[in-house]
Amino acid sequence: MHLDGLSDPARTGDGPVDLDAVRDVSRAVSAAHLFIYLAPESAAEAAGLRVTDRGPAYLAFRSAAIGAVPWQVTLAAFYNFSPRAVRAMAGVWDAAPPERWQAARFRAAGRAMRRVDVHLTDDHLAEARSLIDPVVAGADYAGKVLAAANASVALPSDPLVALWQQLTVAREWRGDAHLVVLAAGGLGPCDCLVLDTATGRLPTALVRATRQWDDEEWAAATARLVARGWLDSHGVVTGAGRAARERIEVETDEHCTALWAPIGTAGARRFASLIAPITDAFTAAGTFKAVHGLSEPA
Repeated sequence: MHLDGLSDPARTGDGPVDLDAVRDVSRAVSAAHLFIYLAPESAAEAAGLRVTDRGPAYLAFRSAAIGAVPWQVTLAAFYNFSPRAVRAMAGVWDAAPPERWQAARFRAAGRAMRRVDVHLTDDHLAEARSLIDPVVAGADYAGKVLAAANASVALPSDPLVALWQQLTVAREWRGDAHLVVLAAGGLGPCDCLVLDTATGRLPTALVRATRQWDDEEWAAATARLVARGWLDSHGVVTGAGRAARERIEVETDEHCTALWAPIGTAGARRFASLIAPITDAFTAAGTFKAVHGLSEPA
């Protein structure tokens, strides 16, 4: 991770892809994708597949596009989950094969978006697809496991869910790129979570419950960040730690300039505005209240 400065932004025929536009569209995509982990429709669909534990259901839904791989492969793709958290998904493919999990995920997405009355006109759906489709088609998937897996999934016939799946590809692409930056900077799976909670990016209670790093592992990660000067002796983030976390985000943005290059700055900003009604509808319905601050499921 070259934390010293910024690389040149990617270029398109319309000129540079602005890093602020990359950040804005990435946030919009992540927000519009997030409801799938919180909507009751997802839990209902998982229960229909005989899995009622939220952790294994989350892992099965999100990794279904990869296929029926051993849990260790899912762990490698998910990075910041502890082995004990991912090991709990063993047996989900016996309950139902990945294809059924993927179909159930699409049903949950469609039912949830219609329950909260996501309103996108046919013209807006078509315009959004005209922007996101070349992004997905033109992406470089080298090292982008979850993005590549989702890009390989056949799009459903429901136009709204098909759009959601395409933005899911973009969301996972950024997540995969983020993990490359973390690994290159020597920021391990538990370390990055401690830093994110210390900077207020993620709720500590939720992270500890879902990622399942134990007290000893959490303390060891904290000690490593103290040694780097990113936390003080009380575990409070330092100015250097905040700056390092922002540089990590900027480097992730830099990776993502290539993703959005096919449509450029104007296209990225327009796509962000087109998908905003998805987030607006779930926000109005109170879907995100329980996990205030959570924007990245990676």
